[in-house]
Parts: sequence; C-alpha cells; structure tokens
Amino acid sequence: MNNDPLSTNPPFGQSLGFEFLEAEQGHLKMRTPYAEHLVGDPDTGVIHGGVITAMLDNACGRAVHLARIESGRAEDGAIATLDLRIDYMSAAEPGKDLYAQAHCYRLTHNVAFVRATAYTDSIEQPVASAVGAFMLGTASTPRS
Repeated sequence: MNNDPLSTNPPFGQSLGFEFLEAEQGHLKMRTPYAEHLVGDPDTGVIHGGVITAMLDNACGRAVHLARIESGRAEDGAIATLDLRIDYMSAAEPGKDLYAQAHCYRLTHNVAFVRATAYTDSIEQPVASAVGAFMLGTASTPRS
C-alpha cells in the first residue's frame, strides 16, 4: 500500500479530475478542475451534485488515511464509508474549480470521524459541508 495520499489517484478520481494539493496531520485539501463533462445542468453550467458528493467522500477517506498514517495504523486494512451527510448550501459557480478540505478529527479502533467543506473561491462561502463516519480495517482483498 502506498502511504502517500497525494501520489495516487484511482481511476474513478482520475475520471473526475481530482487533484490532491496538501496533506498533513489528518487534513487534506484537493481540487476538481471545472470541466464541461462534470456539469449537471447545461443551461446553468453548474457542476453536478454527485461530483461534489464524490469529491467530499474521497477527501474524507483520504483524511482518514492520513490520520491512520500518523497513528502508525496505515496498513490496518481498507477504509469504507459508513455514513456521509452532506448539506448543500449553494451552487458551485459555473466555470470555477471546486476545492475541498477535510479533517479527520477522531480515530478509534474501528471508526474514524471526519468533517469536510467544498467551496469555490473561499471556504468561508461553502458550496457544501459534510460529516462522515468511516469503518476501519475492512477486508481489502476481493472476494471470489
């Protein structure tokens, strides 16, 4: 397993254009460049809410991975989303890149707890916020 969350991007993240900008101490910052194929409504040019959800889920999972690295538990199995609540506060501005910041604020033996915010220009004016719980130590090998 690669312990550098900025060095790898699974195919799903690549297809959405996820870019990892900063990672330290359970905090992660990432960017999704604006692209026409991510637009949910061609009349407005606003990025689809599913892209925002995927971005926040990914940012949260990566923040959990960072927290596990810091605690010396990076090799303890996969991470799975248990619960993710997202509150949409405004539409992302058309033509602007979308950013997300996530923080894993509590890590137990079996569950990690995370908060995240998506925004365009300023985190002070969020597009969406998320609160999530992630299960730790799930089986990371495919079942036959």
